[in-house]
Amino acid sequence: MRPGRLLAGLDAVAPRLVRDAHGAEVPELDVAAVLDRRPDVAVVDAYAHVNAPGSRNERRWQDIEELLAAGTDVLTTLTVQHVASLRDAVAAVTDQPGQETIPDSVVRRADHLELVDIAPELLRQRVADGKVFPPDRIDAALANEFRLGNLIALREIALIWLADRVDEGLASYRKSQGITATWPARERVVVGLNGGPEGELLLRRASRILSRVNGGDLLAVNVRRAEGRSAAPAQVLEAQRQLVTDLGGTFHTVSGEDAADSLLEFARSVNATQIVIGASPGRLWNGILGIGVGAKVVRGSGDIDVHIVSHPQRRRSLPTPAPAALSRARTTTGFVLAVLIPVLVTAGLSFYPDLNLATHALVHLTGVMAVAFIGGLWPAVLAAVLDALLLNYFETDPVGTFIIKDPQNVFALFVFLSAAVAVSLVVGLSARRAREAIRARAEATTLADLARDALLTDDTVAAFMAKVRETFQVRSAGLFTTTGDRGAAWELQAFSGDAPPPSPDAAALTDSVELADSKTALVLTGRSLTAGDRLLLAAHGAHLLLLRQRNSLQRTLQSTAKLAEGNNVRTAILRAVGHDLRTPLAGIKLAVTALRRQSRRLPEEVQAEMLETIDSYTERLDALISNLLDMSRISSGSAAPLTAPVTWRDAIEDALRGLPVDRIRIELAANMPAVDADLGMLERVIANIVENALKYAPDSDVVIVGVSGGSHAADDAGIPFGELRIVDHGQGVPAAAVEGIFQPFQRLDDAPVGLGMGLGLAVAKGFTEAMGGQLVAEPTPGGGLTMVVRLPLSTGPAVSTLRRKAGTGTA
Repeated sequence: MRPGRLLAGLDAVAPRLVRDAHGAEVPELDVAAVLDRRPDVAVVDAYAHVNAPGSRNERRWQDIEELLAAGTDVLTTLTVQHVASLRDAVAAVTDQPGQETIPDSVVRRADHLELVDIAPELLRQRVADGKVFPPDRIDAALANEFRLGNLIALREIALIWLADRVDEGLASYRKSQGITATWPARERVVVGLNGGPEGELLLRRASRILSRVNGGDLLAVNVRRAEGRSAAPAQVLEAQRQLVTDLGGTFHTVSGEDAADSLLEFARSVNATQIVIGASPGRLWNGILGIGVGAKVVRGSGDIDVHIVSHPQRRRSLPTPAPAALSRARTTTGFVLAVLIPVLVTAGLSFYPDLNLATHALVHLTGVMAVAFIGGLWPAVLAAVLDALLLNYFETDPVGTFIIKDPQNVFALFVFLSAAVAVSLVVGLSARRAREAIRARAEATTLADLARDALLTDDTVAAFMAKVRETFQVRSAGLFTTTGDRGAAWELQAFSGDAPPPSPDAAALTDSVELADSKTALVLTGRSLTAGDRLLLAAHGAHLLLLRQRNSLQRTLQSTAKLAEGNNVRTAILRAVGHDLRTPLAGIKLAVTALRRQSRRLPEEVQAEMLETIDSYTERLDALISNLLDMSRISSGSAAPLTAPVTWRDAIEDALRGLPVDRIRIELAANMPAVDADLGMLERVIANIVENALKYAPDSDVVIVGVSGGSHAADDAGIPFGELRIVDHGQGVPAAAVEGIFQPFQRLDDAPVGLGMGLGLAVAKGFTEAMGGQLVAEPTPGGGLTMVVRLPLSTGPAVSTLRRKAGTGTA
């Protein structure tokens, strides 16, 4: 809807004309006229506007303060770059410091703030359609302040600033109501998973918790026991991992002897605010003694909220795995029972004097088996010896002495002691083999998980080291290598976390495992590892060795592919020499032959036409050969640039020589920073792109726009780029074909041979990347193609006198 229709029926106040310092009349808000009307509501644009000298107030917001003081409510507009506290942040994005700003305290006094938001893509489309700027300013606006990245960043700044104002309102409310309890503004919820079927319920409950707050993080963690893990089917954990991803969270695996302690340690390491776990299986003694996972988590959670979720699977949860190894507390309990059980059994049987020796022996043997199951071999042996002594003292004649009168009783006690010791040995051997089986299963499961992750994600060594550090909850993880020679020192290849020790044998609280090649070591620092942890560490080390081998093979494959690509380019060049060069050579030969044989009989105008033909074919031949040679140098990796500080304007001037300047419009800001580039190569890049645009957009002008400043564009390493955009409004290129236009010998839509061999953009991209830059293609809003040349910003002064042919290596 047009603004005129929106204003229909509203009382409008004509602006007051004020003469500025140059004598020109400038329209400004007539505050007096508005006050005379005494409206209930006034709509005033441009809250941060600076009034012309001689106005009633210096700033527009001061005019509005007068209206507010008179009892008039005011609706006004303000863009994010005009907020004083955001001026630097906006300037860092747009590289255009705002001149009109308004103090934050003034804005905060507003009774109501409303964000008028529009999608950046839709706003750019409005600009392209001419609804914001006149036609001659559209391309420059889209390439500068209305770039997609700028708009997204400004939108985020505005949203964050407004969210801060909401937080201030919340704080004011809590203060007025006397509320002192903590209200976390951002939540981080950790879900403890054991691989049971209740995991999906826990994850969805945690997701609902986060949906009620303003943002937050969902982290699911599975505690893998050092020497064993719960009997969870692998497909269940995989399904839960996928569900975490679908809910927008992350899945983590940590190693630890105690599930509760490991869960709490992970929660503290990620600064969690809440923990969600399932209710432990319904065992009475767990609740009474407080030894269940839930009870231990609640006890040690501190200021972290804990949600224990009841679930239908509570009474049919996963079976508890066999103990990986007997703890010291369990062994101690076994020795205590080895003393108590024989005494208690003897005391109990004393109430039944009619029982014979065999019955007493069987009851005592049952006690020995119980001690063996609880405390292991040696407590059971102690119980067996003590039982034999008690049977001898209280049940064999003469009673009350350790003397055995009947030889049969001697034999019976000997058989009892032998059977008790044998049972203890069998139980101990069974437990040891069970532990070994559990360890093997844990190692196999770990290797399977690592192999799956390797297939699903392209892990680097550094990313894998970070995963190792998280799994074992240590301060640092380092990868060391050595040549294997005697006396050779260890060298650090990669690490995650704090700086590791200088070698695998240095520093305290260090654990290391040498890999299969004995020349590589994986080192963890921060806590001592148990025997089970070291087994898992060895499994991770084996996978790390395979990962390094895979990376080495990938590098070899890339090198081989590059050589094959170079061979393909050379083959294509040979084919081009025999095909695309034939036409200009035949034309030159025909014209030269005619001039030599019939020069005296040909009119001067015909001779001039033939000479012009020779000149045209020669220029075309020169361009073809230059592109062929450049493509050959690029494919062989011999295009070595000599970079120096260069301005875009210097490169453009020489690049456009010989091109139809009437179809080219240059829009460069006066303060364009210099870039590090090879001037000759940069000229070729610009010339090839502009020539390509003129060929494929014959009905469109080509606009060369420089993006002022480079702080908004940077590569992955954070190096700032300067940008040059070459815009056409032709037919454009389909999104699926964008990558193909940079391939050698590619012409759009099978263009005729007269448009060249399809090397121009391939050479331009090769030269740009050789100079450490980027060349990308973007669709032009409204139709067409925009080629974006990005080069690193220079820290030195531009040397505009430097002239050098591309790649010759001489100044």
